[in-house]
Amino acid sequence: MDDEDNYEVVCRVCGYTDDGVLWEYGIATAVICPCCGSQTGLNDSSLQGVRNYRGHWADRGFDWWAPDRKPEKWDRLAQMANVPPEWV
Repeated sequence: MDDEDNYEVVCRVCGYTDDGVLWEYGIATAVICPCCGSQTGLNDSSLQGVRNYRGHWADRGFDWWAPDRKPEKWDRLAQMANVPPEWV
């Protein structure tokens, strides 16, 4: 097993990546995603939890939790393509 397999750096809910390690050796780092607002280990520890939170985010109009971090030319669908297949 590669060491990089022990780290997750992509938000399971929205596909955002840029805030470092979200899961390390299967343990959540309690990071809050600046895009969807999901907290690792709280909203994303099961597939059903990920889907529920993703639905909640959609109901909020895909608003950024930290709007000052939103890229000028943000493409939600391109970002969501980063979500690992097991969390879709």
